[in-house]
Amino acid sequence: MKNYVIIGGSSGIGKELVEQIETQGENLIATYNTNLIKDRENVKYIKFNALEDTLDLDLFPDKIHGLAYCPGSINLKPFHRFKEEDFIDDFKLQVIGATKVLKQLLGKLKQSEFSSILLFSTIAVQKGFNFHSQVAMSKGAIEGLTRSLAAELSPKIRVNAIAPSITDTNLANRFLNSQSKIDLQEKNNPLKKIGDPKNIAEAAAFLLTQKSSWITGQIIHIDGGYSSINIT
Repeated sequence: MKNYVIIGGSSGIGKELVEQIETQGENLIATYNTNLIKDRENVKYIKFNALEDTLDLDLFPDKIHGLAYCPGSINLKPFHRFKEEDFIDDFKLQVIGATKVLKQLLGKLKQSEFSSILLFSTIAVQKGFNFHSQVAMSKGAIEGLTRSLAAELSPKIRVNAIAPSITDTNLANRFLNSQSKIDLQEKNNPLKKIGDPKNIAEAAAFLLTQKSSWITGQIIHIDGGYSSINIT
């Protein structure tokens, strides 16, 4: 039985990822901040605030085979309203939070004969959108971190990231809270639909396990083709 850690595993994509790995019969430790979920046979939940807390390493197994960092934010605003503290808050959650967790658990990842790290970006890094400067800046740092760590930690530890387009989660609810907003997002997507968390989690589970043993340093776009093709 392998050991996997999902930071932010109580909602959205993280919750679906926990369920995907759980169905494979593996052992999981998942964190939550506000969305408490009861432990299950192979899943233990730990309260953890990525901005404030330090992980209790005694709660984790000696060997970790896969680690995913899922916390994120979607704060959109015009550039002229951009404040330094806004960017710093996003950067702390999405970049500093990830690096702190990675540094704390790296020793346990190295104890495994193989292991994998998965981070999350956004298609807004590679494709420009109005009002996305704040999220694109911090997620751009995640993409740089992904490639740099993949080089530094190879060949024993693989590092990849997923860059989704808008996905139907609580985080994106304010962009999908009316039929007109849903219709607009579906119209703009080449596959004419909005991403489901399960779509992302299935790929995330693949990247965390040895099924993807020859993939590292990649930013995988899962977005219905939105980042690469135009349908007119």
